[in-house]
Amino acid sequence: MTHWRIRDFHSTDLDGILHLWESLKATNVEPVYALSEVMASCEKDHAVVAVMGDQVVGAAVGRAAHDQGWIVFLATLPEYRNRGIGTSLLAAVENRMAPHGLNKLSALMPESETRMDAFLDRGFVLKKNLRYFERTIPIQRQELEPLGLLGGRILARDLWENVAGMRREKELLERRLVLPLAESDLADEYGVVPPRAVVLFGPPGTGKTTFAKAIASRLEWPFVEVFPSRLASDPKGLAGALRETFLEIAELEHAVVFIDEVEEIASQRAGDPPSPLQGVTNELLKIIPAFREQPGRLLVCATNFIRALDSAFLRHGRFDYVIPIGLPDREAREAMWRRFIPEAVVGDVDIALLVERTEGFSPADIEFAARSASQRALEKAVYDDGGTGHADAGIFGAGERRGPSTQDYLDAVGDTRTTVSEDVYREFLDDIDVLGRV
Repeated sequence: MTHWRIRDFHSTDLDGILHLWESLKATNVEPVYALSEVMASCEKDHAVVAVMGDQVVGAAVGRAAHDQGWIVFLATLPEYRNRGIGTSLLAAVENRMAPHGLNKLSALMPESETRMDAFLDRGFVLKKNLRYFERTIPIQRQELEPLGLLGGRILARDLWENVAGMRREKELLERRLVLPLAESDLADEYGVVPPRAVVLFGPPGTGKTTFAKAIASRLEWPFVEVFPSRLASDPKGLAGALRETFLEIAELEHAVVFIDEVEEIASQRAGDPPSPLQGVTNELLKIIPAFREQPGRLLVCATNFIRALDSAFLRHGRFDYVIPIGLPDREAREAMWRRFIPEAVVGDVDIALLVERTEGFSPADIEFAARSASQRALEKAVYDDGGTGHADAGIFGAGERRGPSTQDYLDAVGDTRTTVSEDVYREFLDDIDVLGRV
């Protein structure tokens, strides 16, 4: 009688792993880990196979993380079960992971799996009252190195929720950008082509960069900011460095690519002979159509001076939307003030008055005024004590409230020079009618 034997996994065994996977599915057992994960662990982690002659009749795949080990896959062909192969496979893969100094080895099995003897024979204990939670992380490990070379980042997941106020802008960006990109299959059913490139325009300090980052956070895509000023020092020149950067971005699975103050490299072309800057604009105009052909990417360009952009840059076919980001309305200003005022004193501050006094303020202006009021209140509490300057808890009386007052905020608001003048804002409103595209 021919006997089975156990050996280390070889790359030529992938077809055998696939056959084992399919045999599980045929018995209505849905493996916990996806086939791609199992295949990747076979190559990168720890895997053993049971063979009968040249045929793979069983396999066990394990993954070690610090002192915790996981059984990613365990299967034998139906006709070879109940022969002790599973128990031997578990023992073998555990031996391969032993050098990691594991103090716990765990396995997740589908609820429909009834063949538990191999685990029980190896001393595993079935845990009761446990639930398995899973969340897919869109960033793959192999992307981290090229992302790092590009200076890209994985942003915190809550940036979108933390954008205070600006409800109209958030709703517009959610509907036009996030929805078709996050739900691309659904968008395809409705014939919606997900956007590939957008321009955000508006006065300085209105939060265009914040929104670009929030979009990346909302999509859970890497955020890559392209700095033309840094690329200008490249030996290949700005145009060549820009081309090379976008070729490297093409290696990423997903990305939100952000260019701030894009008017610096896409301004109106004029003059004869062409200037070096016109060559950069020409290069960018060639890059965008190629970028648009790659799914899973979004180019966000921001500008304070949309009238300065070259007319060819904004035309249909390059940018899907040209979206205005204006000054916050009353609701947005209230949300911002509530975010910046310390929780301990927010109930004592006349927020409605601050909202009224900060009409025409940008988000950056409001944040500056709030931070300034807090600093002033702190200095007043510490140093307005006869000049001793003792910054210790003893300067506060028992039960005395600490934190800025309404007057502190009003003083700071009065001393804050607004970023956006009335003339600039009127021009912005005109630009919405002439150049906006939502």
